[in-house]
Amino acid sequence: QVQLVESGGGLVQAGGSLRLSCAASGNSISSYGMGWFRQAPGKERVFVGRITRSGGSTDYADSVKGRFTISRDNAKNTVYLQMNSLKPEDTAVYYCAATRRLRATSTYEYDYWGQGTQVTVSS
Repeated sequence: QVQLVESGGGLVQAGGSLRLSCAASGNSISSYGMGWFRQAPGKERVFVGRITRSGGSTDYADSVKGRFTISRDNAKNTVYLQMNSLKPEDTAVYYCAATRRLRATSTYEYDYWGQGTQVTVSS
């Protein structure tokens, strides 16, 4: 079992930056691939990006590629989402999730979820 808690969300102007954190407890996240998803009001939860267990490889949705960066510190049991050049369309609740599956990009492939943190980007 892994418990995940996101933090770092807030209100930011377009063009600004935020860094989200996802702190894990219960078990070490070193055994898990980690993903970030987001859900805008009235829309489905969608994939933002993921990072492999070692942190050696990442993958991003086209909508955030080049602007968002995922990293992890297994010693701190924490995963990060650095978001730069934010746009109003990035407004959503952001969730981190853990999986034992490889190359997971769908919500059903993830086993553990945080409660989410709100990111609002004003124009």
